[in-house]
Amino acid sequence: MPEPEPGVCIYAIGDVHGRSDLLSALLDRIVAHSATLPDGVRRRLVFLGDYIDRGPDSRGVLDLLCHPPPPGFDRVCLRGNHESFLLDFLDTPAKSMVWLVNGGKETLESYGIAEDAILALQQTDLAAAFEGLLPPAHRRFLEGLELVHSSGDYVFVHAGIDPDVPLHRQGPETLLWIREPFLSSRDVFGGRVVVHGHTVSAEPQVRPNRIGIDTGAYASGRLTALVVFGPRRDFLSTPPEMGKEPG
Repeated sequence: MPEPEPGVCIYAIGDVHGRSDLLSALLDRIVAHSATLPDGVRRRLVFLGDYIDRGPDSRGVLDLLCHPPPPGFDRVCLRGNHESFLLDFLDTPAKSMVWLVNGGKETLESYGIAEDAILALQQTDLAAAFEGLLPPAHRRFLEGLELVHSSGDYVFVHAGIDPDVPLHRQGPETLLWIREPFLSSRDVFGGRVVVHGHTVSAEPQVRPNRIGIDTGAYASGRLTALVVFGPRRDFLSTPPEMGKEPG
């Protein structure tokens, strides 16, 4: 079995998509699980990106992630394609309106911009209004996100990798967006297991070369974390009674 670096337990968290309620509940489960680990083990949270859009509380998710991690944990936050959507909208609003129909509208509403204003304002005016409401800490967080995290035999990315390109040469477009040929590849990726989100499945997808953990939290009510410690793998998720997206 592949293993992360010695002495580290990693909790990799899939696509949150504006569900601050699920993120808080899953972090509680992770903290409780971490109490069962032996003394001296380092505890690391690895977020796979797509913190915003679609769900009702993107601002609340970023508030949580801009605060320090739970005591005793370190944290790595990766960029997803939806974070790139948002930053592109701020930089070039006239060319980035596709964001609004891919969950950006819900994000703007979570920052207090009314639906009528979203529909009525010109792109540049809407971007300026949003930038005025976006806390500087949120902007710094979004701009500082990493693309890849490696630990032992595991590589963590948002979407996946190109099977035909060495890991050190993977481009941002691939890491943020790829589905095929990554999802159906049987390549062993240099002996590394790729842990990713981006592609929704009802259950975590466990393959010899990859593990997908985007369980569609914004709609399903199920946010999933992969736990890797030594040769062990476990999954944690939000409880079923949390249900689907609040009305």
